[in-house]
Amino acid sequence: MGREDRFPLWEAALGAGVAAVFAAVLVGVYLSMLDSDYSFLKLPRNLHELQILTGHLENYTSDYTVQVLIGYCDVYIFMQTFMIPGTIFMSLLVGALFGQLRGVALVVFAASAGASSCYFLSKLIGKPLVFMLWPDKLTVTPTLPNTFINLASPMVDVLFHTFLLATLIGLIPAAYVTVRAGIALGELTSLSDLYDTQSVALLFLIGVVSVTPALLSKDKAQEKAPEIAAGAS
Repeated sequence: MGREDRFPLWEAALGAGVAAVFAAVLVGVYLSMLDSDYSFLKLPRNLHELQILTGHLENYTSDYTVQVLIGYCDVYIFMQTFMIPGTIFMSLLVGALFGQLRGVALVVFAASAGASSCYFLSKLIGKPLVFMLWPDKLTVTPTLPNTFINLASPMVDVLFHTFLLATLIGLIPAAYVTVRAGIALGELTSLSDLYDTQSVALLFLIGVVSVTPALLSKDKAQEKAPEIAAGAS
């Protein structure tokens, strides 16, 4: 059996090792806090559970700011790395706990770190596994969830600096909207409340500003192309 045909055991061990590191960080955070009832600490699956979690964490954030920050980033990066759904609730949570500016900075940092971790883990583990199982069936569609983009980018040889820049540009608008909504978490009744008219208009404006430089550069390149061709002839 050739190397390309075997099951990637060391890659699987690497993935388990990465998960163990995240778990060790959480254990360290837990041990550094006073004994108490932490049964409320679980990943929220809906707004009601998120509001309950926020109510408890608000009491700890002022006394254990560092531990809450480390625990939050560890969980968010872990979820992004292993493509676990629910990071939108984590973005709302940080808005409620830390406000707009620090909240956006935390979400952009954690999401970028998690996306980068997913990228490199996919490059080491996912790419060999996919090409072993489906060597002729790897496809990419024009519209993809960001978790799939994190996973697929190294498989189709997207350079990391290109991937990271695109991730940062794409994260900031969504982070701003969700963190801002988290500040008024108690007023939310459903996730659809995140995208009111003002938020949609803001996202549209940010999108226009983001793509304008690229469009202008493309137009300039097209204008220069005939001049270059004429000079060459």
